[in-house]
Amino acid sequence: MSDLNVYGDPLIPCCAGTGFQRNGYCAVVSTDYGNHSVCAIVTDAFLAMQQRLGNDLITPNPAYQFAGLKPGDKWCLCASRWLQAHTAGVAPPVVLAATSAASLNIIPLAILEQYSADKPS
Repeated sequence: MSDLNVYGDPLIPCCAGTGFQRNGYCAVVSTDYGNHSVCAIVTDAFLAMQQRLGNDLITPNPAYQFAGLKPGDKWCLCASRWLQAHTAGVAPPVVLAATSAASLNIIPLAILEQYSADKPS
């Protein structure tokens, strides 16, 4: 399991009920082929894009213990989906301390830092 964040520090929780194991952490285990490593604060634009692409993150799905997301919610996103949104110009902000180092296998740190929810305004 990748339990370090993008800076090599211990991973902090993203939010309750998220992550591949639904334990609140964006840690990536060997069975997580989706690399659910990016702790994001989802936006309308991101959710709408994903829904258009067939990845409906809005509609609840109790079979997967998924209540559905609304703008402002934190959630562990697949790194490839987040990168796809970045390429389309609709990537949501990220919480770097809660984003797993496993995300760096797909997304360069410099790109993630551009979307840091923790950067000063």
